[in-house]
Amino acid sequence: MAEKKKLSKKTLAKSFRNWSYGNLTCFSQEHMQTFGYLCAMLPIVEELYDTPEEQKQALQTYSAFFNTEPQIGTMIVGVTAGLEEARANGEAIDDDAINGIRAGLMGPLAGLGDSLIVGTLIPILLGIALGLSTGGSPLGAIFYIVVWNLLMFLGMRFAYNQGYELGGKAVEALVGPKAKALRDSIVMVGTMVIGAVGATWVSITCSPNLVLPGGGKFQDTLDGIYPHLLPMVFIVFCWYMMTKKKVNPIVMMLILVVIAFVGVVIGFFDPALSY
Repeated sequence: MAEKKKLSKKTLAKSFRNWSYGNLTCFSQEHMQTFGYLCAMLPIVEELYDTPEEQKQALQTYSAFFNTEPQIGTMIVGVTAGLEEARANGEAIDDDAINGIRAGLMGPLAGLGDSLIVGTLIPILLGIALGLSTGGSPLGAIFYIVVWNLLMFLGMRFAYNQGYELGGKAVEALVGPKAKALRDSIVMVGTMVIGAVGATWVSITCSPNLVLPGGGKFQDTLDGIYPHLLPMVFIVFCWYMMTKKKVNPIVMMLILVVIAFVGVVIGFFDPALSY
């Protein structure tokens, strides 16, 4: 009886490294992360299969379209590494089974990763970094670079190992119905943090020369009705345009520039103010 094949730690580490730093290899609208996935599976296939023909046939499986959120999506690469190992040991796993799992997981994990990583973790880290950058301090930039790369590496490594060791069970912890309450709680915390960042760092006031007919300053009247009303209006406006109207962030910034320019021209904003 042939000895059962087992992937070495060195090969798994190389596969993980290829994905973590090369998931956007040859990125295009047609292939997205396909070639990055192939790079990640290359050391796996080279160790499990002896002949070039077998390696070519195995890699052909991963030439199908693939795209997901790269941090959380690392788990899919780990799962397929485990599946490829099982297939090399004679298990009844074919191309359709592997690609079915890849296609079935890349969407849910992309949504999860975008909400937790892009929509929650990164803004939280940037909010802390902005606070540390007060007065032009470089600590904010250093904090973000170090902490983001450390969390990215450790988190992706954990996801890869969990995917390899536990297969589909590892994914259930993140996309299964039992995890919905946890995901909702994390998203809620992130929403609160983003609100706090907006209230702290967005400062918009009208010109101090803008007065009401009765003589009072317009800004003082606004603050008396609702403190920081203008920042809230602009934040809600940006959220509405980008979320509901699907306005591109670059276009949104240009819209804000136009609003600021018109506001200065009509005297609503003071160009001498420092925002």
